[in-house]
Amino acid sequence: MDLLSKFSEKLMAMDEASWKRHANPWSVYTRFAVIPIISLALWSRTWIGEYFWVAVALALFWTWLNPRLFPEPQDKKNWASMVTFGERIYLDQKGVEIPAHHVRICRVLQVLSAIGLPVLVYGIYVLDVWITILGTFWVMVFKAWFADRMVWLFLEMRNTDSVYRTWLGSYSHD
Repeated sequence: MDLLSKFSEKLMAMDEASWKRHANPWSVYTRFAVIPIISLALWSRTWIGEYFWVAVALALFWTWLNPRLFPEPQDKKNWASMVTFGERIYLDQKGVEIPAHHVRICRVLQVLSAIGLPVLVYGIYVLDVWITILGTFWVMVFKAWFADRMVWLFLEMRNTDSVYRTWLGSYSHD
């Protein structure tokens, strides 16, 4: 799963400016809509035929645009901003060692989230709204739990690296 996270980060082309903007709570909370939006775009094949690829392309563009769309937040002492800080730490675990208890639970949460993907894909394939909702709910519950774990990771590690200490701005020593 870590390889998938790294691939995803490279595909998203997240640079320092993107990460700063993604720390905006609007970016984080609207990012939770990505799975339902992509699911709806794929489902739209029943309504708009081959043009559903346009909807899929727009959904994927939204996924890329989201971390760049909102301004860097003034106040970063909030759950959503700390999700992005923890995610950055997690993705950089080769550069900075993170506690094993975080690595284990994060991997478990990623696997549990991935278990819902085949259910979601099957629901979309057979156009069963309840299976699609179940798959979406499954993926999103574990995604949210993972996000919450990223906050915990950041709070535990924020004073272990001079860069991490700067992310909360003037609140970094609270």
